[in-house]
Amino acid sequence: MTFAKVLVANRGEIAVRVLRTCRELGLSSVAVYSEPDRGALHVRVADEAVAIGGITPAESYLDIAAILAAAAASGADAVHPGYGFLAENADFARAVEEAGLVFVGPSSGAIHVMGEKVAARKVALAADVPLIPGTTTPVTRADEVLAFGAEHGYPLLIKASYGGGGRGMRTVAAAEEVEQALRATAREAAAAFGNGDVYVERFLGGARHVEVQVFADGHGHTIWLGDRDCSVQRRHQKLVEESPAPGLSAELRVAMGEAAVRLARAVDYVGAGTVEFLVDGDDFYFLEMNTRIQVEHPVTEEVLGLDLIAEQLRVAAGSPLTVTESGPAPRGHAIECRINAEDTAGGLFVPVPGRITDLRVPPRPGVRFDTGYESGDEVQPYYDSLIGKLLVWAPDRATALRRLRAAVDELVISGPPTTATAVAAVLDHPDFAAVAISTRWLETRVEFPSSASRDDQGHIADDPGEDGGTGRERVWVAGRPYTIAHHGGPSSGAPAAGATLGPVAGRARGGGSGRGPRKAAGAVGDGTVASPMQGTVVAVNVGDGERVAAGQVLFVVEAMKMQNPVRAVRAGVVAGLKVVVGSVVAAGEALALIASDPG
Repeated sequence: MTFAKVLVANRGEIAVRVLRTCRELGLSSVAVYSEPDRGALHVRVADEAVAIGGITPAESYLDIAAILAAAAASGADAVHPGYGFLAENADFARAVEEAGLVFVGPSSGAIHVMGEKVAARKVALAADVPLIPGTTTPVTRADEVLAFGAEHGYPLLIKASYGGGGRGMRTVAAAEEVEQALRATAREAAAAFGNGDVYVERFLGGARHVEVQVFADGHGHTIWLGDRDCSVQRRHQKLVEESPAPGLSAELRVAMGEAAVRLARAVDYVGAGTVEFLVDGDDFYFLEMNTRIQVEHPVTEEVLGLDLIAEQLRVAAGSPLTVTESGPAPRGHAIECRINAEDTAGGLFVPVPGRITDLRVPPRPGVRFDTGYESGDEVQPYYDSLIGKLLVWAPDRATALRRLRAAVDELVISGPPTTATAVAAVLDHPDFAAVAISTRWLETRVEFPSSASRDDQGHIADDPGEDGGTGRERVWVAGRPYTIAHHGGPSSGAPAAGATLGPVAGRARGGGSGRGPRKAAGAVGDGTVASPMQGTVVAVNVGDGERVAAGQVLFVVEAMKMQNPVRAVRAGVVAGLKVVVGSVVAAGEALALIASDPG
């Protein structure tokens, strides 16, 4: 190795994974941590840890100067960015390089070109990689998007030029949605990636999301290491991934792999990367290249018997890849599911931070759980909601499905609700077994139980009925009506801070014991508009005295990487605006009061 001490500029599951691999390779490791993460698992695992201060990502894990100062203070001579945060930030990679440290990843130049999605499309075109129709320059005006929609039809996608991880992306179903979607995408892109540039591309609603793992070293080897299916998504965030991608012909696999290699070579790529495609029948189209290790990389590791983090570290140290030929034959089948701290009721997937009182992984053969938490640790509201990745390996896909289903049932995570219930619904669905899936499948074909009320600790309680004597307030989230319980009763004023969501209407969704439809409340209470979750207000679209319509988007609240519009509970006049952009609010906290319109 050309370096001896690695600073991991991340947190959670991926930080723990990198730190443990460093130990296996005989490397010293350094963790960095924000104030809420002072006692986190990645801090406990590392050989040493350095505080970088702050609470929010911008104040901590996105602070380049703070991370470089931590590297200098600890004597680290290499930096591994993990995924997310600064992993695909070309300025960060350049700053690491200029500080004389080894960046465990591709060059800052490659990150810059492939991280800017419009530029990446131009590279793909030059490398003869099939492209979805889309704009070749950023769009800034609604009329540009409307012109694209008129030519290519709806739905379409507005996407962040510097985005990734499912953030900064909006599906637009019709022309009347363009203006709001354009503003929202640009706002989210600027907040998440520091750049509000967006572009437009055609939306393929029935396509599958298949990605190819590429790897390159400094000795002339650029290879592809198999593929993964990541079609099971909600809000463009993946939930279940598997390798190899089922149901593809050998010819299609090779064609995608070779296209991915051409793309990597076009930018002199070195390190681990992933090229994402949409597969529509026998055709495939380039989506983007992720210039980092992927969340779902363990399924590739399981079927190939490789440690991709160790490969990253070796390549960064100047060694050649241990595998130098493309397309090694996979051994068996691996499936991974993401276990997030989210309430999946009604398919809403609301982030719910909280303390994990008990975490136990089933001791089954072929089962692996990559996590950043242990019993007693707390899922913080400021960061991603991922608790861990539960994955299995088996000799074939059918056995892997059964093994994962059993492991999901036996996994114990007490405290916040998790996506385990949604995963069970996916694995039980005949479409998934038959590989009759697409990127829209989870949100259009899979049904989830309706929400039950939760107590202040987040535990599910029986639904007391339409009102149950507690009183409920109607809110809108992501275009759907929901209610928030007033634990102090209807006359207590603002909703309780610990209140949680429950659908006003809608079928009980499968995969659990839903209680069936719940009728909409006959009244809208005192007109209080409440936050559906703990989070940060990132947009305030109204002012005091402004008239609003029922269902109009008044606020956007962000929690753990997800932005949720909050809509007017009734028509009227905003009489009491209680928050500004940047306000941190609790679940059920009042954002505004809508008085009856005297006119």
